[in-house]
Formats: sequence, structure tokens, C-alpha cells
Amino acid sequence: MWPHITIHEWRRYVSLFVLFSASWDFSSSVTHYAIPEEMKEGSVVASLATDLGLDVKMLSKRKIRLDVIANKKYVDINKETGELYVVEKIDREHLCTKTLTLCYLKMEVILENPLRIFNIELEILDMNDNAPYFRRDAIHLDISESTPVGERFSLSNAVDPDVGSNSVKTYFLSESHHFNIEVQAGRDGSKFADLILRKVLDREQQAVHNLVLTAVDGGRPARSGTASVVVHVLDTNDNAPTFDDASYNIKIMENSPFGSLVFQLNATDLDEGSNSEIIYAYSLYTSEKTQNAFNLNPSTGEITVKGTLNYEDFKIYDMEVVATDKGSNPLSGQCKLTILIEDMNDNHPEISIKSFQSQIKENIEVNTVIAVVAVSDKDSGNNGMVDLSIPDNMPFKLKESSDNYFELLVSEPLDREKVPEYEITFTVTDRGSPPLSDNETMTLELLDVNDNVPQFSQSFYTIRVMENNAPGALISSLSAFDPDLHENQYLVYFILEKEIVNTSMSMLFSINPENGNLYGLKTFDYEIEKEFLFHIEARDSGVPPLSSNVTVHIIIVDQNDNAPVIVSPWRAHGSVVEEKIPRSTDKGTLVAKVIAIDTDSVLNSRITYQFLQVTDATLFSLDQYNGEIRTMRMFSYRDARHQRVVVVAKDNGEPSLSATVTIKLSTVETAVKAYTDMTEVPLEYDIFSDLNLYLVIGLGSVSFLLLITILVTIMLKCQNPKPSKAAAPGRNSVISERNSTIGDSTLVSNDAYWYSLFLAETRKGKFVVRQPVPKGSRYIVSSLPRSTGLTETSDSAASTLQYPK
Repeated sequence: MWPHITIHEWRRYVSLFVLFSASWDFSSSVTHYAIPEEMKEGSVVASLATDLGLDVKMLSKRKIRLDVIANKKYVDINKETGELYVVEKIDREHLCTKTLTLCYLKMEVILENPLRIFNIELEILDMNDNAPYFRRDAIHLDISESTPVGERFSLSNAVDPDVGSNSVKTYFLSESHHFNIEVQAGRDGSKFADLILRKVLDREQQAVHNLVLTAVDGGRPARSGTASVVVHVLDTNDNAPTFDDASYNIKIMENSPFGSLVFQLNATDLDEGSNSEIIYAYSLYTSEKTQNAFNLNPSTGEITVKGTLNYEDFKIYDMEVVATDKGSNPLSGQCKLTILIEDMNDNHPEISIKSFQSQIKENIEVNTVIAVVAVSDKDSGNNGMVDLSIPDNMPFKLKESSDNYFELLVSEPLDREKVPEYEITFTVTDRGSPPLSDNETMTLELLDVNDNVPQFSQSFYTIRVMENNAPGALISSLSAFDPDLHENQYLVYFILEKEIVNTSMSMLFSINPENGNLYGLKTFDYEIEKEFLFHIEARDSGVPPLSSNVTVHIIIVDQNDNAPVIVSPWRAHGSVVEEKIPRSTDKGTLVAKVIAIDTDSVLNSRITYQFLQVTDATLFSLDQYNGEIRTMRMFSYRDARHQRVVVVAKDNGEPSLSATVTIKLSTVETAVKAYTDMTEVPLEYDIFSDLNLYLVIGLGSVSFLLLITILVTIMLKCQNPKPSKAAAPGRNSVISERNSTIGDSTLVSNDAYWYSLFLAETRKGKFVVRQPVPKGSRYIVSSLPRSTGLTETSDSAASTLQYPK
């Protein structure tokens, strides 16, 4: 109230106050002063010496002092000037209580010489230096939302340390649609405000109202203070629980495990406290089956799986759930739920074999139905759609005949010999995700039909049989195979009849009809029969029977069963052969030649010559291949006149057979024509007159058969024979009946004797030819060097043996 008053104005005011105080009802011993609070330190309150009529100059001498009746000494006397001044700022609100309208600071001025006491009262005037304030920053009110309009609610009043007009004058409330205030004065002059409800509260719309209450004092300028008024609207159970939706459609997979969450119901109640606490329950319209299948949590509203859910048994569940609050007058709300069970692929497809032929003939026609199969699946949609299949590598196929019915047909020709039976696996698979499948395996057996001919293990049999075999001995075993079964595979073997030189093949060979063992019925002689060619048939026992045959080539293998026969030099009845040679014979002169023949085969008939005995080993030599005996040196006077040599001729067989000849060589002094100069050596017919008859017949037969064989072979294989070179004009030599070059195995004539000569001469590297003498009285066999051409025969080099016609 005094913020703009200067010190001088205060002095004048205090003086005036002192002059007028005499007219007041004060004791004459009390001097009154009045100053505003909060004056600055050092401010002069009044000229105390002047006002008390004291001599300023004497104040020090008289020891003037000021006693303040207070806790603090707020003012003091200047002993030099006698002025009363402020020592410490004075706070009226601190110095005096709020209940005192007037605030005084009482003091005594004491002087000595003489002692004198003056009573001083210093009134502290209030200034508006304090703003109103509330003892609490926030005022909380709880008001029920059902409170009627006009209801009053007392608010805490504000406090202002100032007094009078500087204290609280009025209150203001922030803008509100529901509240206003009314200011009232108390008996002590204080002001307080009442909160008045002017509109019905709704806690669900606004549960808390935040207001600001302002207290304003009457000072100039006015000061104010505020407090928050928080109105809590108390709930009443005026709202029923409500669900988010009135109905729900929920899908859940079948076979969901127990306890699986199906749905989380959420009902809300705008009320609070127990009025908003909700309990969930099935209504009476929910079937017992549904309640057994699902569990409803009464506190949380969770619906979980309680029983087994099977789409194939029950697809839709309907339920009604009621939500009730816990108010004193409970309110409730409800919703409907439709739970749709979704099918999952939990059922394996099934296979049912309606008909099936477990045995069929292997020659069954293609596209013949052998089985009817039905398939099914309890699931729905793709889970219930099925496909039937069989392995790809089978000669069968599936054909859908009607819904979920399939026929199994033969798609390719069957062959029991390749596959005797089939394990047919029917696999049915649904189209679910993941797909499920099932399978069933049936065994189909193929019955045999006689559709296979017997088959020999070889297309051509070559069998070698050693000559001189025992009659009835096993030669070989021929076997055929028939892949059919039972009687269709039982085989019987036959020799197809064929005559050879008026002899039936069944007289030479026999075959076991059951096992195909082949036997020789006679002893074979290589020198007479060298091979046989015939057919054997294998026939099964099917109806009709099937058969096949095979060619058998029997080759007679030669044995070394004929010893060499020495034909030159000839000796009668094993006698000693005597030869005469000139004693003057030169070295290397041919003195004799041993020729042996062997009727065995080429290998067994190869003959080598050796000395078995010799009188003088230094005189003669023997060529082991051609049998020529030649002188190794000239004769001396010391050499005996008669020389004896024994020559052995051995064949090449195993074991080796041999023949020997003894030659007695006598030397003569007379000149004898050299053996080497002879071009022809006539052999008298009578030297052969004593030859064993059997030897001649044997040699003739062998030569005849060999010639016949060669001729037949030429006729069969050489239909167009190549022309051969003709012999030179003027020479009547006959090379061979085949007009070909002569080898060791070539027959020259049908005479065994000449053949033997041929073999012997060819070992010397010469050709042997048989030719007639011009007059036709004799045959001449010439041995020619091999290097000589066919048309160039050297007469001088040939040694000739003659034989009468």
C-alpha cells in the first residue's frame, strides 16, 4: 500500500501522527509512530529527540538508549541526530499474527542524568506484499455421477498473510461446463468458495474434471494464488458389458490339440471397479455338445479346445456367450459365435480290391480287364480327392470306369519266361498338403503256355571222337533248354535218320531220349571213316509239341595205331637187303635210300630215320628226314669189305611206333654205274608179289576214300573252279587229279604204294609225279625239286621208279 512513499514524506507523516496523537486517547507517556513494513535499512522513522523535546547535543552525555520489546532490534536512535531509524527490515506478517488487526512494535527510550523513560509505540502498517495461496496445491473431490444438479461442494479457502483490503477478496473458477463457484464471506471477514454442480456428470464420458481455482486479494495492484481442483466422478453401474461384435464366425482346424486357443472374447464395461468386472458364461441356448467340445474361461473370456474336433463327425458349432458385470445390480450383454471346423488331411485314402484275377495265362490279350479297384477318402475338398497309380515299369494300365472306380488292364503282351509273376502295388494318394497315401500289393501269377521251342546251348556241335573207341561208350552230352514249365519243358531227343553208304545213322550212334547223351555204337577207324554229319532233334511235350534241331559234326581223331612199313629197299620176309657199291665211291655218294610209309594221319605219319646199328659210324651218314645213306668219306684199304647198317624208321605218334631194315653193303672193285647217275630205277613187279595182302588192301582203301572225300568237297564248295595252269607242251606228266600244286597231304593216285613214295619224296623237297612210259609198258614216278616249276621238269635231276602196268 506504501510502495511509492519517500523517506521525507514518512517523516512528515510521522510528525503529523505525533501532533494528532495528543488528541487521541493515549497515555501521555506513550509516543506513537506508524511506518509501513518492509522499509529499507537505514530509513529514518522520525526525529525522536525533537518530538520528545530533547536537546540533541545532550543525548550522548545522557547516554540515551532504546530498548525494543521484541526478539530483534528492528530500529535504533542515532545519538548524534536524535533520529529513529530502521536497523533491519520489518516484516509485519512475521512480527504480528494474522489475527491482529493492528501491529505495534513497543520500545522504551531511556536517558540518564536525570533518568527519564519514554514509551514509544511503532505501528507497522501492512503492505500488499503477499499473494493469496492455498494450503494444498490440489483439491480432490469425489462426486458420484448420479449427483443431482445444484449440489454444492465446499472448497478449501485461500490464505493471504496480508490484512485488511490486502487479504483475499474473491475467487474465480476456470471455465467448466459442469461446475461454477459461489464466493461467501465468513464472520471473521474471510472469504471462501463453494463448488456448485450445474450439469449431470457422466463418468463414462469424463471420469475426471480438472479445474483451476484462483484467489485474488484486494490490494493494488491485486495479487492472486491458484490451486488445482480435481473432481473424480464416482462410477455407478449404469453401463452393461458389450462385446466388440454381436456375432463371430471362427474357423479352427480339426484335431486341434486340447487347450488350443479358439478365440479370445472381449467384452467391455464402461463402468469401473466392480461395476466393470465381467464374468463370461454360456447361455442356455448353447448345446451340451458344444460345451463339451469347448471350454470358456469365465474370467478371461478365452475359448479353448476341450474335446476332440473331427470334421467328419461335426462341422459347425453354435454357441451364445453372456458377459455379466459384478455391480450391485448386475448388467449383462451377449454375443453369438459360430465355430466352423476346417478339414485337415487327417484321413488316409483307402483302397478296396473289388475283383482280381490272381492267375492269368501269359498269352492273354491286350486291354483285358484283370482287376477292379475302388478308392475313397473321408476328407473333403482337395484332401478328399484321390489319385490311383501303379508302377510305371509294368505292362499294365489303369482306366477310370466311374467315380473312384478303376479297372486294371493289360497294356502289353506278357511273357511268363521273362517275368513269371508281378507284384502290383496300387498306390492311392490324396491331393492334400502334405498328401497322404496308402497302398496295397497284389500278386499276379502268369500261367505257362507252350510258346517256346527247345533251344540247344550251341547252334552247331563239333565232337571229336578218338578212333578205336569202345562200342556203347558216351561220346558227348547234348542238352537243350525250354523255358516253358511242366510238360511244356519236358524234352525228348531224337537222331534224324540219315543213311551213309547204305548204313543208317541209328546203327552208328544212339542218343538217350531223356537226357541227350550221345553214344557210339561201333568202333571207328580213322583210316576208314574220318567224320560224320547228322541232325539231332529236341521235342517238348506240350500240346501241340514244339521242336528244334541242331547239326552234329563227329570228327574221328587219329590214333597212332599203325607202325611204319618200309617199302624201300624191299626185302622179302624180313631178309637182309644186299647192296653192292664200288670201292672207289666218292664222298657224299648215295649208296642206299630207305623209304617207309605210315597210314596214320599226317602228324602221326611223319617219319624220321636213324641208325640203329652201323659197322663204321665214320663211313656212312643217314638223313633223318629222307632216309638217304651217303658216304662220309672215301673207302680205304683198312675198311672192311662188307659193311652192315640197321636203319630204324620211327613215326611221330605217342607212343612212337617203328620199323627196321638191315642193309648189307659190299664193296666191289669193278666199275659200277654210280647210283647218283641213274635217272630211272626199274622196280620189277615181282618184288611186290610177296607183299602182305592186308597191307595192299588197306593202303588202297585209304587212298580211295581220301580221293572220294576230296572230290565231294570240291563239288560242294567249288562250283566254279578256277582254271589252273596247263602243263608244258610235249610233256605228259600228271600232277594230280585236282590240277593243283602238290603238298605233303595231297593224294597223287589211288595207289597206296605210289602215295607212300610221294610222301617220302616230298620230304626231300621234291615233287613226285606219275607218268606213263611212251610205249605204255610201265608207270614212272619222278621226284622233282620243289623249286622247279610245274612245266619245267629237269630230267637230269629226277630219280625215277618204275612199276609195270
